[in-house]
Amino acid sequence: MRTESGRSLIEMLGVLAVTGVMTASAIAIYNSIRHNQNNTIAAATLREVAKNANLLMGMRGDYTGISVDYLIKAGALTSDAAPIGKSWSVDVGGVDTATFEIKLHGLTHGECDFFAAAVPAWAEAMFVNGVPSTEYVQCISAPANNITFVAR
Repeated sequence: MRTESGRSLIEMLGVLAVTGVMTASAIAIYNSIRHNQNNTIAAATLREVAKNANLLMGMRGDYTGISVDYLIKAGALTSDAAPIGKSWSVDVGGVDTATFEIKLHGLTHGECDFFAAAVPAWAEAMFVNGVPSTEYVQCISAPANNITFVAR
């Protein structure tokens, strides 16, 4: 009598299906961790930019002339690359020269939600898509969200 050994096609398909589900789950978890890490690094970078801007120009009480280029020339930044989103800028405050604004442009919905959750401790105010953060803020699904942090 002849005995057969080996796996059936059904068993092989089952193993492949389980492997596929485990791989998809691992990729989803990795992407979530990576996005959270990028957001955390960007938040720390913005906090450092605010601290450096305050150290460089805060003694005068006037932020006239502040910009990303100025911060690079002063050694507070290494490049003009946005910490998150498509682009960014650092400008004198819109209301008076005793404040400055850090503006992030082109944020995705997830990035916008991360930053819109609460005004950071270093900022006096925050505007999400032009709306003050004290009101109900809604980030749009397209990667065209803008956030402005006002600091002193």
